[in-house]
Amino acid sequence: MSTGMCSDSGEDLSERLIRIVGAESVRMNEPMSGHTSFRIGGPADLLVQPGSTDQLRAVLAVCRESGTDPFIMGNGSNLLVSDKGIRGVVIKLCENLGRMGMEGDLLVAEAGIRLSRVAKFAMDQGLTGLEFAAGIPGSLGGAVWMNAGAYGGEMKDTVVRTASLDRESGEMKVLEGTAAHAFNYRESIFMHTRDVLVRAWLRLKQGDPAVIRAEMERLLARRRESQPLDHPSAGSVFKRPAGHYTGRLVEECGLKGYAVGDAQVSGKHCGFIVNRGHATALEVKQLIRHVQQEVFRRFGVQLETEIRFAGEE
Repeated sequence: MSTGMCSDSGEDLSERLIRIVGAESVRMNEPMSGHTSFRIGGPADLLVQPGSTDQLRAVLAVCRESGTDPFIMGNGSNLLVSDKGIRGVVIKLCENLGRMGMEGDLLVAEAGIRLSRVAKFAMDQGLTGLEFAAGIPGSLGGAVWMNAGAYGGEMKDTVVRTASLDRESGEMKVLEGTAAHAFNYRESIFMHTRDVLVRAWLRLKQGDPAVIRAEMERLLARRRESQPLDHPSAGSVFKRPAGHYTGRLVEECGLKGYAVGDAQVSGKHCGFIVNRGHATALEVKQLIRHVQQEVFRRFGVQLETEIRFAGEE
């Protein structure tokens, strides 16, 4: 592995990053299989975990100065990394960037915190509106980035403000209101910019904590009953096509349990692909293409992927 470039002082990229975030927060040749819910992925040259917005801004500046365009990730729950891994720098926004609290009547949290933790905090505060998110394994930033949703709820229903860093200038940008975020089904404005989301403000409603808890437990039980939580996966692989349910289309094609190597269409929910133990990214991609081809051949429906792909092909 080569860190690429040196500064005028002779420091290489890894040394410069270590000076910013500390040696414990920079990993070299780091297997991405340990950072994705799929448990798949080759090594990243450098994996960096900033502990504050200031550290993130400094990391972005060092990458920019060295001519490196970093890959930004959250909890890795909606991500398939190639078997060859990711060249250059991966910036992981995780619990190191996970502060949370109340600002007046708004819940504010940093991008790295797990969405499930935000949902529990809301419940403890007697705030309703995030019950749907209790079982979503991703980070808050990732959830806002893709407008994650479940059981009739979406992030767009709660997000009223975000702060993000322009990776070119380091400038902090603030967006206000639903329209400014261009939320759509599994989409937001952040998919179309190079800004790095660092914080979000959520407007929730007052509710009875006991009622909120009961609804969260009901939805968690429903998730356990219907989803293959006993195997690594990246959640729903495909977006829901208009007028259809993905799992039903896949099942009616006779693909329930169909496998390519250790990558398998779940026998519990056909909208999921699971890792039976040693699946490779290539096997998952081959299985995705096969499912898409069969669904299109049978029903004329083109399935679009919901998961994010990264890494060297």
